[in-house]
Amino acid sequence: MLLLLTLLIPCGFLEAEIASAGPVPVEWKEVPATEAGQQWWDIGSLHYDKDGNLSVLSRFTPALREGEKQQNGSLYLMHVDCDQKLFRDTSVNGLHRFRAEWKPSDGDELIDAVIDEVCTAEVT
Repeated sequence: MLLLLTLLIPCGFLEAEIASAGPVPVEWKEVPATEAGQQWWDIGSLHYDKDGNLSVLSRFTPALREGEKQQNGSLYLMHVDCDQKLFRDTSVNGLHRFRAEWKPSDGDELIDAVIDEVCTAEVT
């Protein structure tokens, strides 16, 4: 019984500490839409990762095509190398992508806009 209490008490303190922090608000900033769709990045999620690159939450919704139903969008955790203008998606819709490769945007205007905006944004 003492062992059980020893295990439960710290958990309660941890939960109280987490609950007091509360949810972090999301502040989506839309980049200019293209024929491909719309893309946003979350200002509040922007921070430097352990390697000195930027990390940001991003979401994409494909453009609605005539005669099609609206498709679900995708949520990404993007890492951005501002010096080389490269990015990698380390998580897509909550699923971690192990060993995600750095890549250029290959002319994707939405990704280019996200890279440009996050690389010039103030990181708090």
